[in-house]
Amino acid sequence: MNAPPITAVQITGLTRVYGSLVALGNLHLTVNQGDLFGFIGSNGAGKTTTLRILATFLAPSSGKATIFGRDVVHEADAIRHIVGYMPDFFGVYKDMEVTEYLDFFGACYRIPSAQRDRTVADVLELVGLTEKRGTLIGALSRGMQQRIGLARVLIHDPKLLLLDEPASGLDPRARIEMMAVLHELQRMGKTIIISSHILSELQTLCNRVAIIEKGSLIYSGPVLGAQQQISDTAVYWVKVRGEPQPAITFLQSLPNIVGVEPVDDRIKLTFSNHETDPAMVPELLVRQGIRLLEFYEDEVDLEKVFLHVTKGETQ
Repeated sequence: MNAPPITAVQITGLTRVYGSLVALGNLHLTVNQGDLFGFIGSNGAGKTTTLRILATFLAPSSGKATIFGRDVVHEADAIRHIVGYMPDFFGVYKDMEVTEYLDFFGACYRIPSAQRDRTVADVLELVGLTEKRGTLIGALSRGMQQRIGLARVLIHDPKLLLLDEPASGLDPRARIEMMAVLHELQRMGKTIIISSHILSELQTLCNRVAIIEKGSLIYSGPVLGAQQQISDTAVYWVKVRGEPQPAITFLQSLPNIVGVEPVDDRIKLTFSNHETDPAMVPELLVRQGIRLLEFYEDEVDLEKVFLHVTKGETQ
């Protein structure tokens, strides 16, 4: 029996008002320990405001947020020791060497000097920049500076990472390298909240997502659940060895399948609902003497989901 998930972040009725502008309106959100959680929304939706409140840089107008049971307003100092916040634009001391830069922030977190050399070496190895340890920050590429920024966030070994557009402005290779680092951090047990406009990457990177618009929550849950919200049907793909027509004819006779369509060398299956158990299909095909090569669910398209559930309104 699986143990219930441990709550890492609990947001209840979180509101932030600037004069007549409601940046966040009664936001409720839960993030579990070990989640790689995608935070999705247009510019001005309230993503950065939420992350800044969780990082204790901004006080909410009302509502409550806790991180591993600690209140972000009343226990702000304790929160700062278990949270690492990386804004979308952060300053770097370009005339400092990489190790100097990280050692400085290690000292800010009161890591003993005897321990800092090992800590700096560990975080540089984690972000894949050990060979740049003696390089001036200003001589690094944009992608490397982003990874140094991530190393800085990791210097005090936080339990929760808040990353606001960490791949912003990076070329494709640098983005892939950044996403690989985030996967490794999740594997190590870190809880990560990441905001991004690159939805195609979030759909493969994250296990859960939240979509907000104009400061209000529209959806929160598994990535697959976001797709189910816009469609009552479920789509799977089948590939068989040899002539596909016998498989097509047989699949058309099965209940709860409302569409059987050959597409290139595969067969597109559309189930009438998400409750039907798709596992029956491979078993039944094999019983018919049909050799099955592939059977998989259609990839979630977060961009399509986002366009469907949001109105494109900003504040």
